[in-house]
Amino acid sequence: MGTFGRKIVDTDVEDLVKILNKAFSDEWLAYYQYWIGSKIVRGPNKEAVIAELTLHATEELGHAVLLTTRIIQLGGTPVTKPQDWYKLTNCGYDAPDDPYVIKVLEQNIKGEQCAIKSYNSLLKKTRDKDPVTYRAWDPPDGS
Repeated sequence: MGTFGRKIVDTDVEDLVKILNKAFSDEWLAYYQYWIGSKIVRGPNKEAVIAELTLHATEELGHAVLLTTRIIQLGGTPVTKPQDWYKLTNCGYDAPDDPYVIKVLEQNIKGEQCAIKSYNSLLKKTRDKDPVTYRAWDPPDGS
């Protein structure tokens, strides 16, 4: 598996799979950060924040699925051990030790800003070199 996927990529596929696995690790950690935050958050407008965090957790899980698919298409293996997520992450993981709404939201904003930087780097690496990966992460509206 992955033979054709490798043929159409005009870049070092092993390096690309490593980058995708780093993003995969970020997505799982982001999923958990949003999910656990939605369970423990306290403070004003808590219900609205819970709904938003739950939605974002679902989106992060969807990103992990996309990354898994692409890694496999390229003949790679997604990270199989959660403990390895910490070794590979670009963005890290901030445990929501203070469950107050503002603190949880600040942690998640920090994570999203890091993800934007990571995916921007991925877009630059795959532009004109790997159209499948590039299209998966390039929003159709150009934002």
